[in-house]
Amino acid sequence: MTRPSRPIVFCAAALGLLLGGCGEADRIEVAENDPMHRGAELFQERCSGCHTLSAAGSSGSKPLKQRTSNDRTNGPNLDQRVESAEDVLYAIRNGGFSGAIMPANIVVGPEAQAVADFVAEYGGSDREISPGDDAAPPPAE
Repeated sequence: MTRPSRPIVFCAAALGLLLGGCGEADRIEVAENDPMHRGAELFQERCSGCHTLSAAGSSGSKPLKQRTSNDRTNGPNLDQRVESAEDVLYAIRNGGFSGAIMPANIVVGPEAQAVADFVAEYGGSDREISPGDDAAPPPAE
């Protein structure tokens, strides 16, 4: 019986430790029994390569300082952006907004609605409020 060489054992152990930490960033923060969970799953599956949204465990957007003019897979950081479900549906159906390269209809039908509702509900969690911005809608009269 032969023993595995030390470099192989070391590499296997290092790989195990490295992979053991994987998945932490991919954790969906929406409870499985929450109606928004399906939208979070779809967002993570179809949108996380280009968009950041913490509630879906995705970090696809690059910080502004790391972007180049050739970046073609860098969508908005949705933790910092607030969108209505209607606007998200428009972007899904039409491939983003003017000048965007997002693939149109990356999700369709009820799945598109689930993603739109999820983004509208959970987007903007890290939005920076500038002086003069309304942090909340005005009170009803």
